Amino acid sequence: MGDEDSSSSSISLPKYLEHLSGDGKAIGVLTSGGDAQGMNAAVRAVVRMGIYVGAKVYFVYEGYQGMVDGGSNIVEANWESVSSILQVGGTIIGSARCQAFRSREGRLKAACNLVRLGITNLCVIGGDGSLTGANIFRKEWNGLLEELVQNGEIDKDAAQKHSYLNVVGMVGSIDNDFCGTDMTIGTDSALHRIIEVIDAIMTTAQSHQRTFVLEVMGRHCGYLALGSALACGADWVFLPESPPEEGWEENMCLKLSENRAQKKRLNIIIVSEGAIDSQNRPISSEKIKELVVKQLGFDTRVTILGHVQRGGTPSAFDRILASRMGVEAVIALLEATPETPACVVSLRGNHAVRLPLVECVQLTQDVQKAMDERRFKDAVQLRGRSFEGNLKTYKRLAMKLHEDKISKSNCNVAVINVGAPAAGMNAAVRSAVRVGIADGHRMFAVYDGFDGFAKGQVKEITWGDVGGWTGQGGSILGTKRTLPGTYLEKIAEQIRSHRINALLIIGGFEAYLGLLELAAAREKHEAFCIPMVMVPATVSNNVPGSDFSIGADTALNTITDTCDRIKQSASGTKRRVFIIETMGGYCGYLANMGGLASGADAAYIFEEPFDIRDLQSNVEHLRDKMKTSIQRGLVLRNESCNVNYTTDFIYQLYSEEGKGVFDCRKNVLGHMQQGGAPSPFDRNFGTKISARAMDWITEKLKGSQGTGKKYVSDDSICVLGISKRDLLFQPVVELREKADLEHRIPKEQWWLKLRPLMKILAKYKASYDVSDSGKLEPLQQNQDTAYGEPAAI
Repeated sequence: MGDEDSSSSSISLPKYLEHLSGDGKAIGVLTSGGDAQGMNAAVRAVVRMGIYVGAKVYFVYEGYQGMVDGGSNIVEANWESVSSILQVGGTIIGSARCQAFRSREGRLKAACNLVRLGITNLCVIGGDGSLTGANIFRKEWNGLLEELVQNGEIDKDAAQKHSYLNVVGMVGSIDNDFCGTDMTIGTDSALHRIIEVIDAIMTTAQSHQRTFVLEVMGRHCGYLALGSALACGADWVFLPESPPEEGWEENMCLKLSENRAQKKRLNIIIVSEGAIDSQNRPISSEKIKELVVKQLGFDTRVTILGHVQRGGTPSAFDRILASRMGVEAVIALLEATPETPACVVSLRGNHAVRLPLVECVQLTQDVQKAMDERRFKDAVQLRGRSFEGNLKTYKRLAMKLHEDKISKSNCNVAVINVGAPAAGMNAAVRSAVRVGIADGHRMFAVYDGFDGFAKGQVKEITWGDVGGWTGQGGSILGTKRTLPGTYLEKIAEQIRSHRINALLIIGGFEAYLGLLELAAAREKHEAFCIPMVMVPATVSNNVPGSDFSIGADTALNTITDTCDRIKQSASGTKRRVFIIETMGGYCGYLANMGGLASGADAAYIFEEPFDIRDLQSNVEHLRDKMKTSIQRGLVLRNESCNVNYTTDFIYQLYSEEGKGVFDCRKNVLGHMQQGGAPSPFDRNFGTKISARAMDWITEKLKGSQGTGKKYVSDDSICVLGISKRDLLFQPVVELREKADLEHRIPKEQWWLKLRPLMKILAKYKASYDVSDSGKLEPLQQNQDTAYGEPAAI
């Protein structure tokens, strides 16, 4: 993994980055506006990447106020300055609203303070107001410097040397209200807080047959309300972008009373704090409570979550997102020229891209303008196709249809879970069942995988049967690793006897292998000549044809949370190194991304072979680290990374080589990575991708019933996956070429490109391919996505 000179404040720059040398450059980093979880991860990445490329990096404390006040508010940072902040919520460098910076006089003071320290590169982490302020500052820079020269506060040489200011922004906002990026820093963590509260409330609400009205943040943007409503299957949601239709009071009360009549013990209503009706009049949580009590007499409670949503530790997603954006921001600053416009580092699919700041701010303001003018359809569209898709999916799944009014397809569709359990499987099953019923199909659940299929454990499942499934971990249907090969005749008989017309498989690599076997068996068994589609669900994230699998995000958060606790335990004893073994089979996704999210010193994975020299180098790195103020170490090891360098071997090697300098402990995380309540990401990802799979099935079945049509083409047996920004149905037989069947991993894995980030941020030399980093590109309206998911979902 390379050598490291811990005695030096910066690391000699590898040749591949020489054109991006920060030598002689100074970068100021500030956080502004409301705080958001993950801001510290972004600050850490900017500081360490800046030092890595040889630049000086300065903390600007208290946002723009600190820039105006100067003095002790602008301080040079070193490597240790950002140690142990990855897991901390809020922002360690402070944030404040600054009236002074809104005036030219205030910006003049700020410019003077920056020029005196040679800072001509600014990294601003905040909302659209903070970024707009930075852009105004950049445009005025030359004029401000001229004025400072005239006032005698700086000399002409200083003005000439620092003649232009580069600005790069990162959006830190829990509301996800900035157009152009899939996710803003803090949004995923805020959803975690909301879902934790909802899960807790559900238990007390069910005990007493209560209705709960939950108010979440989002004065101008309903993303948090919509995302949490989708993740918990709320009965009703109020958003600023999509007000309820006239007569909503009666419709809502009717739905609540129908639910109660069907023995549903709780009702959840989620309200965005900026919720309005179609006349732009506010809809408050108290108003909704009064309506429910007056019309229905239900025991109703209001919970306003408030600043809880901003607090707490950042999720794994936000840490990785912020780390990637921070590194990209430094590269963008080093590549900037006087002609380069201010840009925002954004996430699109799996890629960091740079977008013009002005265009993003304008589009964000256009959304508010559309709402003010009551053009609500335009407002939803301007939020992007992901927001629009979320709203459509929520309505499909939450608004129970009167089944007597549904046009019947006369088709039977079966849903089965295959492989190891993964959090989010139940959300995917619920979504499939409800979308299938809405499309007129009869839905059948297959219990206990292919084993249960062969034994006839097949039962019709209804709309109400899957109520409350989104927040349940594991697999309610039951799941097994058994492949269908030995049961083909029996499974074919069950398909015939239940007249199954299509099959949806939700599972991991075993599901993929099972689908391959069913495809091969079509020649002998006519019963398998039906549309079949697989939705990837496994903590290992190793299904070919998809960048993400349901369950991997929950497992990653479990690993990250555990590593946080383990690191905290070392803070008292000092000089301790922990070796952590993660799941994943031969796939190193969990170990690598867990290492990035938890600030590990090393992560051993199968995809990147290592030898005894690498292990020795890592030990030397940790011995040097113990001489600094950061006296603890964290090493992750994927369970199957090497047959000989086992967790025990690495633990014993580190213990022996670290004698007298540090001691060692080991932890095997095991099956806790497969358990627990699914994360908001996995709930919503499972819900949306499963709904898309059912749409595909419905399209395939249209017009085929009663014709005796047999599906034999490759495109009728597919894996539904995400590739970069595209949602793809790929024939299972074609994916065989893209899979390493022996090691049960895809041959190409996108996340390996992020591997150097962990090494750089842990102070190793590493080759980071800047050709994969973002270049400034025009903003495409309505092309944004969410959670790294394609806009098509």
